[in-house]
Amino acid sequence: QVQLVESGGGSVQAGGSLRLSCAASGRTFSSYAMGWFRQAPGKERVFVAAISWGGGRTYYADSVKGRFTISRDNAKNTVYLQMNSLKPEDTAVYYCAADPNFSMVVSIPNYWGQGTQVTVSS
Repeated sequence: QVQLVESGGGSVQAGGSLRLSCAASGRTFSSYAMGWFRQAPGKERVFVAAISWGGGRTYYADSVKGRFTISRDNAKNTVYLQMNSLKPEDTAVYYCAADPNFSMVVSIPNYWGQGTQVTVSS
C-alpha cells in the first residue's frame, strides 16, 4: 500500500507557473506508475498526466500537452507536475495517483492523494 500527499498548489495569474509535488510513503515507490488527475468545480475528475515506474514513459491529456511536464525522483519517493503557461481553465483540485499498472494509473488508479487546489486567475 502507498500513501500520497500533494503539495505546491496555490493561486497564480494566467501565463504563470506552478510545480506540484506528491510525496509517497513506502519502500516500493519505484514499482508504481504515478499519475495526476484534476477536478474542476461541478465537473468530473479527469486524467492529466502519468509516468511509468522508471520514468521512461509519460502520457498526457491533450489539454495539457506541451505545457505540463510530469517527472519523478525515486530516491525521494516524489513525483512532480510542472505546470507552465497556466490558463484559467486549469483551475481545479489536483490529485496524485498511484498504481502498479501503467494502464490503470491513467484510468482507475488504486491509490489517491487528498488533493491540492490550483487557482488560475485571468
